[in-house]
Amino acid sequence: MRFRWRKKEVSLLVFVGLLVLPGLALQRLGGNYLWVGFYAALLSALTYWAYWCDKRRAQQGAWRMPEARLHLLELLGGWPGAFLAQRRLRHKCSKRSYQFNFWLIVLLYQLAAFDSLQNWQLSRAALRLGG
Repeated sequence: MRFRWRKKEVSLLVFVGLLVLPGLALQRLGGNYLWVGFYAALLSALTYWAYWCDKRRAQQGAWRMPEARLHLLELLGGWPGAFLAQRRLRHKCSKRSYQFNFWLIVLLYQLAAFDSLQNWQLSRAALRLGG
C-alpha cells in the first residue's frame, strides 16, 4: 500500500518549513527576544481573525475588507496566520493576484531571515551597488 500525502499534511510541512529560517535568525540574535515571538503570534492571530471576518462578510454579501489591509497585516508579520487562514478557511487561496502578493511577502521574510544569518551580506552588497 502506497502512502499518499494529503493537502493538510503538505500544508503543515510547508508551514513548519517556512518558520525554520525566521526561527533560526531569531535564535541567532541571542538575548531575550521572546517579545518578537509574542508579537508575531499576536499579529498572526489578528491576521487570521481578519481573514475570518472577510470570509464571513463575503458569505453574507457584506462590505469586504480591502485586500491591501490584509496584505499590510501579512507584511507587518502576520503572514503565518494568513498562511493558516488561507488553508483552514479556504479564503483568498485561489485568487492569483492575491497569492502573488502574499508569496512575495513570505519570500521577503525568508530573504531577510537568510540575510541575517549571513551577517547581512546581501543587504550590504545591495547598498554598495546602489550607492
